[in-house]
Amino acid sequence: MSVKIPSKFTFGVDVDGGLDIDIPTSYNITIPSDFTVRVKELAPIELKPIEIKPIDLSIRIKEIPSIRGHLPLNYKVGFNLLGRELACVSLCGQGQFITEPYVAYPCEPKPQRPPRPQPLEPVPVG
Repeated sequence: MSVKIPSKFTFGVDVDGGLDIDIPTSYNITIPSDFTVRVKELAPIELKPIEIKPIDLSIRIKEIPSIRGHLPLNYKVGFNLLGRELACVSLCGQGQFITEPYVAYPCEPKPQRPPRPQPLEPVPVG
């Protein structure tokens, strides 16, 4: 499908209206298809330095939101030979970052402190 664009447009107007008068009543208006635009004169352009004043911007965190974020982890370390897996160790689990006061969930093990080591008694030498 193609569209042919004419190179000249001509419009005709007849305003005679069937009257017998000696004034020209038929007009043809032609619109050219190519226009030429030229700049006769340009005003001089002055470049002035731009001054940028420093801006004092301060962003503060009023309070860290109380959340408990979970980071699922899945690590796989292994040995491959010619694209075949020979040995593999998979480590998976979940890391957490907690910004709320910590209270263990019912399914979480309660943190326990290790027992304090007892001081050793001196052994007599000799």
